[in-house]
Amino acid sequence: MLSLVSFTVTKVLEFSKRDITRNVPRTKKMEEKALEVYDVIRSIRDPEKPNTLEELDVVTEKCVEVQDLGDEEYLIIIKFSPTVPHCSLATLIGLCLQVKLQRCLPFKHKLEIYIAEGTHSTEEDINKQINDKERVAAAMENPNLREIVEQCVLEPDD
Repeated sequence: MLSLVSFTVTKVLEFSKRDITRNVPRTKKMEEKALEVYDVIRSIRDPEKPNTLEELDVVTEKCVEVQDLGDEEYLIIIKFSPTVPHCSLATLIGLCLQVKLQRCLPFKHKLEIYIAEGTHSTEEDINKQINDKERVAAAMENPNLREIVEQCVLEPDD
């Protein structure tokens, strides 16, 4: 009986070790995808300051998470931090993130953008707005808003 338990434990450990080593490349791939996403969003300009979102620490490498959905599709989760808890432009920043990523990412993806928990006074309402496709589309139909977004997402050398 003891040898059967020992054999079973050995096999379980072998399989779990295989799973761990099999996940190492996948984890590295997700980290690389996250960096690719971050490289796209880091240069977005703040709507009212002459700085990028990276320079203001609104976005950082740590705020981007990528998950594999299979079939070469990925879930991108971004949790950004507005500069102040009552930032009136947080929704606009979320819109800029949406637009730039939809335009620039070369791979199939689903996108979820959130304000980092505890960093804004109305984060729940804003999170709903920036993840609602109809609201995003309607916002981009507004010529004034579209012009502001275009200026924010424009690459520095464009």
